[in-house]
Amino acid sequence: MPRFYVDGPLRVGDTHPLPDDVVRHVHVLRLQIGDTITLFDGRGGEYRGELVDIAKRAATARIDEHSAREAEPPYRVTLAQGVAGGDKMDWLIEKAVELGVSGIAPITAERGVVRLAGDRALKRQAHWQALTRAACEQCGRNRVPEVAPPRDLDAWLAGLPAATDGELRLLLSPRAEVGFASLPAEAPSSPVTVLIGPEAGFSPSEENAIVDAGFATLGLGSRVLRTETAGIALLAALAARWGGW
Repeated sequence: MPRFYVDGPLRVGDTHPLPDDVVRHVHVLRLQIGDTITLFDGRGGEYRGELVDIAKRAATARIDEHSAREAEPPYRVTLAQGVAGGDKMDWLIEKAVELGVSGIAPITAERGVVRLAGDRALKRQAHWQALTRAACEQCGRNRVPEVAPPRDLDAWLAGLPAATDGELRLLLSPRAEVGFASLPAEAPSSPVTVLIGPEAGFSPSEENAIVDAGFATLGLGSRVLRTETAGIALLAALAARWGGW
């Protein structure tokens, strides 16, 4: 059944006009009046709807039933990712959403090849947020992870709240002394933040600042992973360890 995100709120019994991007998908999929679709608004659960009107540039669905079904893992992980160049960032955001990440913080750093500021930063944030919605439509999630505005590392660290008891902050580093096996065996109830450097990694001074902010350096073995691989590998490993599958 086709699934679409709608910026609701959705309510059973309402007749809801569909946004332009969903209307385009309705036409691409050649859906007809009377076809059943699934809608979600990111506020929890999903809704079964029926298409009651389709025009060239508009479509309307009647909301018939709500299901409390969720597809979230039993933990909350924010991926703080050094902004990668080219289409790498798009790819890893999409895969991170599929793997259950609860939030994404794009980070610029000294050695990063991408610089974002002003209107360009806002446009990239909007683009990445749209990718998270599309990934949720595809993978069955009803909660849409938030993509934070891109920030440089110092500003992002300064904006972090004080670490709470049980909170886990992890920096992936090839120089780490702590391995994956040292992580808790059970899913923590407190938030988890995973920080990944850009293509060339964080500088030594940046790593020191990150550790001072309460991050533990974590290694994933003897091989050095690319920035677009490291976070995805860790998210998949955490899902296996903490019951995210």
